[in-house]
Amino acid sequence: MAHAPSARTTLLVGLGLLGLALSGFVFWQMNRKLAPPPDSPKKSGFVECARESGIDFQMAFLPGEQGENFKINLYDHGSGVAVADYDGDGHEDIYLVNQLGANGLYRNKGDGTFENVTRKAGVGLGDRVCVAAVFADYDNDGHQDLFVTSTRGGNVLFHNNGEGTFTEVTKKAGVEQVGHAQTAVFFDYDNDGFLDLFVTYTAQWTLNRKDDSSRYYPGPVTLWELANSPREYNMLYHNNGDGTFTNVTEKAGVQGKGWGGDVAVFDYNDDGYLDLFVTNMFGASQLFRNNKDGTFTNVTTNILGRTSFGAIGSKAFDFNNDGKLDLIIADMHSDMWLPFEFNPADFPRDALHMKYKTTQGMGYDRAPNGKELEQRFLDTLRFKHDEVLFGNTLYKKLPSGKFEEVSDKANLETWWPWGVATGDFDNDGYEDVFIPTGMGYPYAYWPNVLMMNNGNETFTDRAAELGIEPPPDGRYLPNPIGGKQAARSSRCAAVADFDGDGRLDLIVNNFNDRAFYFHNQFPARNYLSFQLTGTKCNRDAIGALVRIFMGKEVMVRQVHAAGGYLSQSSKIVHFGLGDRSRVDRVEIHWPGWPADKYETITNPTLNTLHRRTEPSR
Repeated sequence: MAHAPSARTTLLVGLGLLGLALSGFVFWQMNRKLAPPPDSPKKSGFVECARESGIDFQMAFLPGEQGENFKINLYDHGSGVAVADYDGDGHEDIYLVNQLGANGLYRNKGDGTFENVTRKAGVGLGDRVCVAAVFADYDNDGHQDLFVTSTRGGNVLFHNNGEGTFTEVTKKAGVEQVGHAQTAVFFDYDNDGFLDLFVTYTAQWTLNRKDDSSRYYPGPVTLWELANSPREYNMLYHNNGDGTFTNVTEKAGVQGKGWGGDVAVFDYNDDGYLDLFVTNMFGASQLFRNNKDGTFTNVTTNILGRTSFGAIGSKAFDFNNDGKLDLIIADMHSDMWLPFEFNPADFPRDALHMKYKTTQGMGYDRAPNGKELEQRFLDTLRFKHDEVLFGNTLYKKLPSGKFEEVSDKANLETWWPWGVATGDFDNDGYEDVFIPTGMGYPYAYWPNVLMMNNGNETFTDRAAELGIEPPPDGRYLPNPIGGKQAARSSRCAAVADFDGDGRLDLIVNNFNDRAFYFHNQFPARNYLSFQLTGTKCNRDAIGALVRIFMGKEVMVRQVHAAGGYLSQSSKIVHFGLGDRSRVDRVEIHWPGWPADKYETITNPTLNTLHRRTEPSR
């Protein structure tokens, strides 16, 4: 969330000026534009080739909210991206979400290029502000359906007709809701074989007057207006197995605290039932344990401890190859003390890459009326010091079942992060992390982050070395805003092997900018991947765990529902193997199976996508 020039006297900006506007810091220089890097097809890493591949999508923001009349509201969070094989041809397709104008569905032609089939498919939705999307086969008919969330325009469920088109069935399915929605995920919380639907909501932060020309509701101007918005709460819909859903939120106990953002669905306690982690944009996030009876219990404090105060994206993944799923959270809102006219690059690294245990890091202790302002901040957003940390967090799963926060040890504290996309990009056997980053106009440019896993529980940012930075067309948008150059910035990213070469690519939805498609051209190394199809469990096998064993080494991957922030990556699980030339065995734990029962595959063929159908239990 960003600050407007008129809001310098509001809490965070004013306190940031007091705390960090020290003499010697220089003002933001916006008159430089870097030339795009030369074409280097043999260079290891990524090459951006959206245009060449036929992906011409342009996310458009709302000029009245985030242009020259810059406001403090959630319209600056942008829109998401979802990946799935919607037409069943064996190639992963891309759906990109928009605020102003139509969303875009790009069909993978299987030859390294894509075609825009939005109009033919009937999923453009150019009549509302869209936020996120997720594909899932909610009726187990073998076709990927599509759910799209919206800011006060109404969420939409599209049923896949199986011949390249979709039919809108929102009201018929019983999931009609108008609010300030964020992320949606399909997962089977009761193991009945049908995917249920969970949707996060923030608050009633828009004003009650509609801009008829642009078909949206304007947002507030100041931080305090935003913070005092009446809260909205998450919704859980149970799949009835007949194409309809029932709202069971109250019974399940997963309403949350409001200001819900992203969701990580994973079985943190290995009891065979999927649990929910929900980020909170202003306060403590929540880990909900599945009680296996249709209800959930908040176990955050006991299992995780403090969570990121300004959490946006989250992802469950195994960062240290111990066979257990860990959890990463990106914290954007804790980084919002920097005044818009300052360039983060001019600040000492320690001022940006650190976290605090109290609000003193946001400048309260240096303000004349700091205690009063701090108490107002706590009371308005309804959180306590001992519930939160100010910065990114990485939770390492311990043998005890609890988690240890190790983000600083792992070097995962970053600046202005939004989403989280994970995958073993260089196929060395360790999962890496891509973090879409930056604010855009009127702030300075700040680069995306590519945290490559060093294999020793630490990460190193290699975005500049590996083709992610700088952006291919320079750091600034081609058209100025308010007579000034406007910095590029990214919001959401998804991971998939789009060309089937055994290497994971990235699709990135950028704020008020064209999308990026980073094609993976790391040197080929051994890999192993699995596409799972359920029979007794949900057909997408969401929640399935795949473990591979090589001597004493074990790796685990999950079939994810969605996650990372307004994003959905491929449901194909991928293992980079590096120089490992043999996998002893594979264990697949299918959803709904007893916690101690697995399908076992011995000595699987490497460098292959294995398509597996759930066997009899």
